[in-house]
Amino acid sequence: MTDSERYSRPDEDAGERLDRQWNELLQELRLAQTGTQILFAFLLSIAFQNRFQDADAFTHGVYAVTLIASALAVGLFLAPVSFHRIVYRHKIRDRMLPVANRMAIGGLVFLVLAMAGGVLLALDVVLPRAIAILTVVLVLLWFAVFWYAVPAWVRRTSASGESGR
Repeated sequence: MTDSERYSRPDEDAGERLDRQWNELLQELRLAQTGTQILFAFLLSIAFQNRFQDADAFTHGVYAVTLIASALAVGLFLAPVSFHRIVYRHKIRDRMLPVANRMAIGGLVFLVLAMAGGVLLALDVVLPRAIAILTVVLVLLWFAVFWYAVPAWVRRTSASGESGR
């Protein structure tokens, strides 16, 4: 059984299924875009603060990586919209959806990196650097578990449950 067949409703045809899946992806992207764009705007403002100018090379490096990761996340979350506009009315939604899905997943990866960088920038001010770095490693692990490992586990166990039917 393919993913498309597994996630179909009995009362919908292929076109309706693609429309529903596209709408679900857009709803998810709306949520992710808003937070990511706010984070990106906040990060842009940091560079112009007087205290930031005096920060050390480590802080400037973390900032640069965090800003770039945030920009890449925004770009990947917006990419499906551009993709859709360019291929609109070409009847290739079946090809567009898997690509847009990968863009969204890539955006989530860069968002995790940007979140970790933002947390590191803040914690580095209030904690010793080693503790700040260790805390961010734990935050990254938390994201990895709940954003990737748990969904992968659920997907794997539900797929194995269906194959036994």
